[in-house]
Amino acid sequence: MTHDATPHGLAKDAILPRRAANEIDFWRGFALVSIFINHIPGIFFEAWTYRNLGVSDSAELFVFLAGFSLRFLSESRAENLTTVRLFMRLEARAFTLYAAQILITVVALAMLAAGALYFETPLLLQWNNAQAFFQEPVPTIIGIAALTHQLGYFDILPLYIVLMICAPFIVLLHRRLPSLLLPLSFALWVATLVSEVNLPTWPVEGRWYFNPLAWQFDFVSGFVVARATGLGSVARRHLTALRVIGAMIVAAGLATRLFDWSPNAFTVPEPHLVFVFNKTFLTPARYLHLLGLVAFFAGAFDRLMRFDVFRPVGAFFALLGRNSLHVFCAGSLLSLSGQMARFALEISIATDLMVIGVGIACLTLVAWLNEWRSRL
Repeated sequence: MTHDATPHGLAKDAILPRRAANEIDFWRGFALVSIFINHIPGIFFEAWTYRNLGVSDSAELFVFLAGFSLRFLSESRAENLTTVRLFMRLEARAFTLYAAQILITVVALAMLAAGALYFETPLLLQWNNAQAFFQEPVPTIIGIAALTHQLGYFDILPLYIVLMICAPFIVLLHRRLPSLLLPLSFALWVATLVSEVNLPTWPVEGRWYFNPLAWQFDFVSGFVVARATGLGSVARRHLTALRVIGAMIVAAGLATRLFDWSPNAFTVPEPHLVFVFNKTFLTPARYLHLLGLVAFFAGAFDRLMRFDVFRPVGAFFALLGRNSLHVFCAGSLLSLSGQMARFALEISIATDLMVIGVGIACLTLVAWLNEWRSRL
């Protein structure tokens, strides 16, 4: 197993059992491809990603898997992380994520500027919340460095950075008071839903698209479910019943998409965030749909890998998942390239097929090159 450069910054060498690592890598790779496609608005294949089959999407799955993997790191005998080593390990990875965020943001701004010059249209300078940088570069560059200004479709890594900064405290709280971790995380989530508190953006007034105060509950849930005892043990013992419940939740989520139904924020009772499908605050419907998906598809990877026809697909997604930080960064820039390609070319299924084909080929190459470099 090669070194894992994941968005949550965990290495899996000698940490995760091989089967668990492969399954996590598979679903993480699946989410990466979905994110890449969904970040090209209007593309034909967007309608076939799984966010159109329910209430939640790849973001919820990604954060849940990040928390799940953190559990294995914190309990690894091979790592034997003391408190000091735990802080050093996780905070160093948070800094790596921060460096990646700054890099892809700068490259994205350069791509938009180059596109505006080449196509002789200033319209591109307004894309994806980039207008502030080109109009007021001095305060905006400070905001980019402070993570208070985030480009559209480049706002997921800031959430991971905050979660990784908090990860040592989550692990230490669990080590000392394990029964309090999930209730405290739940209480913070509920308080955030009721108060609608969120981190502000600057210099453009607004709020973070992914509210860390709410999304931490997804992260902590993955961490807790990964336990061999406690809630994780209960879930495994009753997996058959939970799979049935999960199937009903997945079916309900599919029905909301088929009938294009969602609660109206102006007609639901207060606190309205408890009843709507809001992504910023990870509202209950999205969270429950994620749990339904996790329960329904738990163990599906092992069953599918028994079929020869599925093994190349499983290996492909696992390859992307093992190298997910590199693939995520490349995917973010490739999504922007796809947006610009569809702007410049005649929009058609052939164009969309070319964009997706070239993009996935590049993601595969990035993952392969990273593993080749690691082997060297």
